[in-house]
Amino acid sequence: MRALALLFALAASAASAAPLPVLVEERARDHLGPSVPERAEFEIGFAGNPPSEAALIAEFWMDPTTGRFVANAVGDTGELHRVSGLASVMVPLPVPNRRLMPGDIVAASDLTELRLPQARLGPYAVIDPEAVIGMQVRRMLPEGRPVMVQSVMQPLVIERGDEVAISFTDGALRLKAPGRALSDAHRGQEVRVVNTSSNTTLTGIAAAEGLVEITR
Repeated sequence: MRALALLFALAASAASAAPLPVLVEERARDHLGPSVPERAEFEIGFAGNPPSEAALIAEFWMDPTTGRFVANAVGDTGELHRVSGLASVMVPLPVPNRRLMPGDIVAASDLTELRLPQARLGPYAVIDPEAVIGMQVRRMLPEGRPVMVQSVMQPLVIERGDEVAISFTDGALRLKAPGRALSDAHRGQEVRVVNTSSNTTLTGIAAAEGLVEITR
């Protein structure tokens, strides 16, 4: 044991002391690996009265399910401290600041940030605000609740029955004709339309609001 303490003291002498929560977070991140979301933050709580700083963490054990950990912290003079506590992974995520109904388009002003433990989030909760802003609500979004991936969708640019402009391109040939949509479509999605000039049914791509492109 004395030889082990001497080894720790030699290692500690080459390191400067750092706040113990910082050292524990580094080890917790390494231990959990890619399961920690990029935007996640840690809340570190200790049992008892551990030292505020340490030179390094010599050994570290952690339960990835509960976040409970035990570690051997080495002081800057080589002394060992057994520390334990809870390392909670907190994830900041966007939540509606008001109820959003199906068909609404989510704006940045409709969202606020909430920090929740990762253990309380399902696998389909949206973490990145950019994945929500500009999307169309598919299922009602309650105020203050995480947004599920399946609850939003790319906004429709064409709805069934809309009058549309059909742009037809075949090499250097470019034609336009009026039409009517036979189905809903998001940008980039196939949509069936009727050319109202020739009463012909065609399939094209919803390029923008009210515009269907057909390329051959």
